[in-house]
Amino acid sequence: MGPGGLDALTLAALALAAVLAAAVAWLATRRRREVAARAHELATTQRRLAAVLASGRDGVVLHAPDGTVLLANDAAARAVDMPAADLVGRRVGELPVRWTTEQGQDVAPAAVFSPPPTPGGPPFVVGLAPRTGASVRWVQVTTHPVARVGGGHDLLTVLADVTGPREVRAALARSELQFRLAMENAPIGMALADPQWRLQEVNAALASLFAVQPSVLVGHDLSALSHPDDRATERASVQRLLAGEGDRFSLEKRYLRPDGQTVWVVLDVVLVRTDEGTPDHFVIQMRDITESRLQSEMLAHRATHDPLTGLANRASMQEVLQRACEPPDAPGRVAVLAIDLDEFKQINDRYGHAAGDDVLVHVAGVLRAATAGRGLVARQGGDEFAIVVIGDDAARVAFEIAAGIHKGLLNPVRTHRRQLPIRASVGIAVAEPAILTTGAMGMLAAADAALYRAKGAGRSRTEVYDRSMTMTAGARHGAVAELVHAIEAGELVLHYQPTVDLATGHVVGHEALVRWQHPDRGLLLPGSFLPTAVEGGLAVALGTNVVRQAAAFLQRTAGTGRWVSVNVSADQLGDGELAAQVLSAVGRHRVEPGRLVIELTEAGLVDGESRVRHELADLRAAGIPVLLDDFGTGIAPLSYLRDLPVDGVKLDMSFTAGIPEDPQAARVSRALGALARELDMITIAEGVETVGQAQFLRACGWEYGQGWLFGAGESETVQPALVEGA
Repeated sequence: MGPGGLDALTLAALALAAVLAAAVAWLATRRRREVAARAHELATTQRRLAAVLASGRDGVVLHAPDGTVLLANDAAARAVDMPAADLVGRRVGELPVRWTTEQGQDVAPAAVFSPPPTPGGPPFVVGLAPRTGASVRWVQVTTHPVARVGGGHDLLTVLADVTGPREVRAALARSELQFRLAMENAPIGMALADPQWRLQEVNAALASLFAVQPSVLVGHDLSALSHPDDRATERASVQRLLAGEGDRFSLEKRYLRPDGQTVWVVLDVVLVRTDEGTPDHFVIQMRDITESRLQSEMLAHRATHDPLTGLANRASMQEVLQRACEPPDAPGRVAVLAIDLDEFKQINDRYGHAAGDDVLVHVAGVLRAATAGRGLVARQGGDEFAIVVIGDDAARVAFEIAAGIHKGLLNPVRTHRRQLPIRASVGIAVAEPAILTTGAMGMLAAADAALYRAKGAGRSRTEVYDRSMTMTAGARHGAVAELVHAIEAGELVLHYQPTVDLATGHVVGHEALVRWQHPDRGLLLPGSFLPTAVEGGLAVALGTNVVRQAAAFLQRTAGTGRWVSVNVSADQLGDGELAAQVLSAVGRHRVEPGRLVIELTEAGLVDGESRVRHELADLRAAGIPVLLDDFGTGIAPLSYLRDLPVDGVKLDMSFTAGIPEDPQAARVSRALGALARELDMITIAEGVETVGQAQFLRACGWEYGQGWLFGAGESETVQPALVEGA
């Protein structure tokens, strides 16, 4: 090495030192960068973890094995109702929380924050009740060990809030329980059926309806239990629902019980679908209407049949006959037999009405047997019967039936240990154009004319109508035919006379008074046509017409609450026809109970008339009050009040006319009023014409009054003034 410079070794050492220094500097820089990167990565991870913990719905608690809380997220803090920072450093056993089971028993915190004794066991659900008073939450607890860096482990507890799902499940359970209880205890039949209409669940009421145990019905196709005549309708209704045509249907139908008995039900069905819209199951309800259906059928039968004999009544027979007379080919194809028993009145008078009823029932059987299904047999009233024959050989069949009637009556009726001989006269009319001009009434009039020819020719025989009978029949039947036309043409009108509360002067009801608005003779009072109606056998038809008009009027004035009374004589009762028509009119026009009232004329009653009493009881039971009209003028008023089902009395106007001047009339009025009040009856005084009479009657205890003082009675065209006014 020269004196002025470094030798080569020194230079090499210096170069190596420089390289080492550079390497050290580079390494230091790189380490700083790695540390910074790791710190950044750690910070990012911590931020992400914090974000995850903060955004999670489940509470998370990291704690040491001794229970010291190392970390807790906001969800856990909210669950225990305290800040998250205050949780860290506390022991889990010191948290201000009460842990409980579903039965309300306390759970130790150590049991909550410890791993399950059996790994993979069912989740642990516990109630979390903050001691601050916050609402109880239900949490599913899961605790897992978490390994520490450098060895050992901590514990991570997750508190999953299941309060909402638990409440939903509880609500579903309650709903299911309520449905089961409602179904099992429902008074009507209920069932669930699959989409194939097979019963899956059945309650006790439905099983009782079929008189079997519920298990017997499960798995059966419900339509298999249906009445054969109703099965197709039921299946069609089910298929419409399955095809998407609606979600429910209702049917009134029949089912057959295993014992063969028919039951009527109202079947209500709802189809429940899945969320995807496919049919899932049917909800079925059945309400037993067998009794009401039978009652309805009985009422319908009573409206068209005679209650004593079971034969068709006058109204239904005339309806059938009228339809038969209308076709253009009716001449020669329709025949009518009019039958009247000979000397029946003597049987009633001598042996009583019970024996008379036995005779009528026996004769009805003879008529049925003689007709043998070839015609309609009807009882027109009393001992009068009719048979309608329809067919190409109507005349021949009518003669055969008449012969069978006479033959059948050769055997006497056995009643009450007696044998009573019975005979009958028969009149036959075969349809011809001249007779058919007046329809059914013309046919009946012709048969009636032939019947009277048979009666006059010695009875117990058959006569056929011919034109030679026109003159003798015309005099008798002309007025009757005209009245028949008046009934059918609506010429009979009702006038309504007000009935007034004598204490207040307010109108409480009306009496329906029938008038004939004759096209030529003007307005006719009842006295000019009622005898014709009775003589011609039209009393029931006229009474039915009056009842129907009154019922229609009551329906139109339903808001007033006032009653309308109609007059009925005992002659119109006894065979059940008029009573049936009254019940039918009340039902058809939805007349409320108590608004249609029957006024029974006392003078026409017959002591001991059981059939009349029975019909009055039926009317009264149906909510139709019965008043005894013309009270005080009959022969036995006290026995009538005792024996007949009446609700009130109407004082005859002959007594009203004499008060207050006539002391005798005054005493009778006072006594009759006291008697009626003692029996808790409605009291109405007729014929009130002066204020003095009204005041006297009120003082005597009569509740209501009727007469010229309050109005003579007007037709419905002017009636609103009476309806609205007092």
